[in-house]
Amino acid sequence: MRAADWALCVLLSAAPISELRGGLPYAIARGADPFLAAAVAALSNLAVIPLALFLLHFAEPVLRRVHWIDRFLDWLFARTRRHGKRVERLGAAGLILLVAVPLPGTGAWTGAVLAHLLGIPLGRAAWLLALGVVVAGVLVLLASLGVVSLLGLG
Repeated sequence: MRAADWALCVLLSAAPISELRGGLPYAIARGADPFLAAAVAALSNLAVIPLALFLLHFAEPVLRRVHWIDRFLDWLFARTRRHGKRVERLGAAGLILLVAVPLPGTGAWTGAVLAHLLGIPLGRAAWLLALGVVVAGVLVLLASLGVVSLLGLG
């Protein structure tokens, strides 16, 4: 796999929408060793957790001074609150599951927003989100390997 492919794997894994759910299958499809690809994708996704938590905790009040950012954050937080009610009932396990389930609209970024909205302390939120990312990485790796095997590409 070329350096550009690894760079795209890192970017996809760190991006808010695709996260490791996009980066890991991409790397495997490009011929990377599945376990190395899983490690790179997971580390890339884990790296955004402190950034997301920091931005939400410390930068939100400053960002809200810009009209279009304020409107975007209102939309994002309202969307997250709708899903957050289910997660809030489950407590810590709910936040881990939200991050771990490899579906669109879930992942570390959404988990960070929800942790912020629920007032979960930064340190606790970081560990819960990290655990969710690791579980998601295992699930996506297993799914990716299953698809590769089923299609006879491996």
